[in-house]
Amino acid sequence: MQTLKTGLRTLGTPGILADNGRVVGFGDDGLQVRVIPRPQAVDTIRRHHYSGRVVNNSYIHLGVFWAGAFSGALQFGYALNPSSGRRTVADTGNREYLELNRMWIESSVPRNGESKSISYAVKLIKQLYPQVGWIQSFADERCGRFGVVYQASNFLYLGSHKTTFYRLDDQWYHEMLLTAHRKGGTRGQYLRSNIDRAESGVFRQFHYIYFIKQSARQRLLRPVLPYPKPETALHANNQTSRETGGKP
Repeated sequence: MQTLKTGLRTLGTPGILADNGRVVGFGDDGLQVRVIPRPQAVDTIRRHHYSGRVVNNSYIHLGVFWAGAFSGALQFGYALNPSSGRRTVADTGNREYLELNRMWIESSVPRNGESKSISYAVKLIKQLYPQVGWIQSFADERCGRFGVVYQASNFLYLGSHKTTFYRLDDQWYHEMLLTAHRKGGTRGQYLRSNIDRAESGVFRQFHYIYFIKQSARQRLLRPVLPYPKPETALHANNQTSRETGGKP
């Protein structure tokens, strides 16, 4: 891969993209994943992701570019409870793992573009954040997702857990908002003030993990399970665009 002083293109095989010696992306002639400004990622997720919301814990913002055109965004960051990582992988610090909080990719990108984008994002993260040992994400049963894209990306499956969500004024709220962030957070305050109008439902979230470092893999505290199959999802997903990131 040639390191370019200006411009962002590659020469054939996938490799690092650099600008004036600074790593800014990873990709090939067709598909590239690059660092983008937070406002661009936030706007993209808010307009296109099924949740319509971003995760404030995100601090890595990557753009997907197909044939030179901006075609999607990925956001990585802390989990909702950052210290929970050590319950999955022993001795994990808050900065030593990431959660794929949100991903949306335009339907014009070839079908394998989702798994390829994740793969390139991981390779870029290895360059920019060498302290990160593993990445997790969740597929959300509320929207008929059970993690096909993670299976195609060679994530390991750690099982599912059930979570209560509340639907209020066409928005979903995680049950944690009933008790967490009492001193702040307008969403939690709004849910608590209007809980009598909210409809509740219990849904599974399918937990996936990808190990960047073998040393982290050796500290995994949970058993690896067979992948869930399509029949485990309650609802079919017939949307023309593809998006993921199971956090509310």
